Amino acid sequence: MTTVFLSGSRKLSRINEKIRERLKNIVDSNVRVVLGDANGADKAFQKYLAEIQYDNVMVYCSGQNYRNNIGEWEVQHISVAPGLKGREFYAEKDKRMAEIADYGFVAWDGKSSGSIANVMELLKKNKKSLIYFSPNSQFYSVSNIGELRELLNRCDDDTKRIISNKINLNSSLRELESLKQGALGF
Repeated sequence: MTTVFLSGSRKLSRINEKIRERLKNIVDSNVRVVLGDANGADKAFQKYLAEIQYDNVMVYCSGQNYRNNIGEWEVQHISVAPGLKGREFYAEKDKRMAEIADYGFVAWDGKSSGSIANVMELLKKNKKSLIYFSPNSQFYSVSNIGELRELLNRCDDDTKRIISNKINLNSSLRELESLKQGALGF
């Protein structure tokens, strides 16, 4: 069964009609949905899926306590090493969802470093993402590093610098590039 990892920016607390249409395609195909428990896009996705009573959903949370589970779906608790906090704590569930998903669907505000980290996790595993880029209300397919760089180039320099500082973007991109070259056998 195909699995999609839904994620997005915490600042996007509502989903528009364009996103709803894409979600309807997922639902109509009875695709398994995995998503997190955060406020923002995760909660907005949950609200929509609960409204339409879609039950092929699993909510992932880091640690033992989830923040949101609007549809009262099954919850997958991801063990986290003691001492992890903040982004590193919550990234554990995201990494697991990237492992089990076949592809990603990301609602991105053009600023969230966590959303880009999720896209990179999927790329590390040779998986595509469909990104809804809210600043211009357009969708972009990201299946390789070049497409991710093109998307990031739509952001201003300050935003790119902030994202880079939060998730070590440049070193992560270099790591992805070296993984791809290593796969070629050079």
